[in-house]
Amino acid sequence: MTIRKKIINDPVFGFITIPNNFLYNLIQHPILQRLNRIKQMGLAFFVYPGAQHTRLHHSIGAMYLMDEAINNLRAKGHEITNEEATGALACILLHDVGHGPFSHALEHTLTNGIHHEEFSLAFMNHLNKELDGELDICISIFKNQYPKKFLHQLVSGQLDVDRLDYLRRDSFFSGVTEGNIGSARIIKMLDLKDDKLVVEAKGIYSIENFLTSRRLMYWQVYLHKTAVAAEKMLIKALDRAKELSNKEVKLFASPALRYFLENNVNKALLESDKDIVLENFAKLDDNDIWCALKVWADHEDIVLSKLSTCLVNRNLFKIEITNEPLSPSYIQKYMNRYMTEFNISEHEASYFYSSDVIYTNMYNEADDSIDILYNDGSIKDISEASDMLNIQLLAKKVQKHYFSYLKL
Repeated sequence: MTIRKKIINDPVFGFITIPNNFLYNLIQHPILQRLNRIKQMGLAFFVYPGAQHTRLHHSIGAMYLMDEAINNLRAKGHEITNEEATGALACILLHDVGHGPFSHALEHTLTNGIHHEEFSLAFMNHLNKELDGELDICISIFKNQYPKKFLHQLVSGQLDVDRLDYLRRDSFFSGVTEGNIGSARIIKMLDLKDDKLVVEAKGIYSIENFLTSRRLMYWQVYLHKTAVAAEKMLIKALDRAKELSNKEVKLFASPALRYFLENNVNKALLESDKDIVLENFAKLDDNDIWCALKVWADHEDIVLSKLSTCLVNRNLFKIEITNEPLSPSYIQKYMNRYMTEFNISEHEASYFYSSDVIYTNMYNEADDSIDILYNDGSIKDISEASDMLNIQLLAKKVQKHYFSYLKL
């Protein structure tokens, strides 16, 4: 059988060769091609206009890095069979197929807390039946049940190729140069000790840069206050659409979006009605949401129309970030304004503000440590090995309160 060596010109890594026909056919599958219609960074383009790249773009980049990591480990004498390599490459290609449009906004509204990884696994199992078990190793790696545990670490761990791609890619497209990590050097420094990924001691500075860059990217890009405000607006708009649908108000929506508006899609329904849920989820992408918002902007419901119009025209919530939560009386002042301005109830007025906590901690050695391997065979956690980083500071949970609201 002829192997079609397909090459993709990637702006971050240059020319990427798809290793074999099986992976090429996987990329061509409608379930993966759907990711071409979902932006990797959600609503971050409201802040960084260049952040227009897709989740498929990221998945292919992560596949390239996985291939590099496997070739590097093989060169250092570690046995990874062709079947294992293909399984790991398929796993990283499929790791994000469970993301919906504006992933976290969707998880908080239309899919009732079903994590994207649960959808990813459901799609993998669905595809595996279609492919007569060819994804068995891929699924085993994804679930961390495969005997060679380091393969799962490459998919999901402190130094997984998922992070190594998205930090570089998101940095490149957003223009935030602080996130530009040395992914090639980190991969070259990877080795194995007792079936666990380790980093050669000479790669320690690249790891320090990686951890620092990740922290900067989170606060400067992923948790940028304007991006957070936009996401909260979208959550409020979808919540209102769902509330109206539950009251049997017929809203404009694509068939796939209507399914999620009119049904209570939760973990129980995913288990009992998996095929129908997955069929509708597989048809849902960013276009369904934007198309609906454009039409909802003219809806007679003032809450839905105002939120939709503001999103379409980028008239976003203002946001205040504080160290302590704001007092109920401060928030009530805004509620009263909305009730008077729009002649609406207190419940309806609550759609025009959001008060919550954003937090992140960048490194948790208890969760999955980054181990540094020295020439004498000894191993130290990065928190001990680094003479520059204050790992305790990186591991500290940073928490900020925010109040976002519609400015009148």
